[in-house]
Amino acid sequence: MLIKRIGYYLVGLSLGSIAVYFFWQKKNATFDYWMDARTLKTIRIRERLFSDDAKNAMHKFNIDTLKISTILKSGDVDFWKSKPRQKPCAEYYITGSKELENVSLLVKRCDSTSKIENIIID
Repeated sequence: MLIKRIGYYLVGLSLGSIAVYFFWQKKNATFDYWMDARTLKTIRIRERLFSDDAKNAMHKFNIDTLKISTILKSGDVDFWKSKPRQKPCAEYYITGSKELENVSLLVKRCDSTSKIENIIID
């Protein structure tokens, strides 16, 4: 009897999980709960600006806006090197992951803009 109940429970749980997955997939819901994910999301949704230093580094090292977007999507925020409480614009040091791990960004996040101040190649 207990095994039957566990079987019904697992079948219902599986069907419910599949249904929820498909509903959330259509809504493009994101679950940005960690500090890195929240910070990167707030940087991504603001208007993106580039300083002259950043534009020069992009040209010199052949970095396009797609690579910048990739870093801002899956990079890591180094909070030890960042100044999140700086006024009027918080400053974040973001390092790339995987094939872009040698590229780091210095970003100033203001109320309505995110400005890429510098691109550092290690």
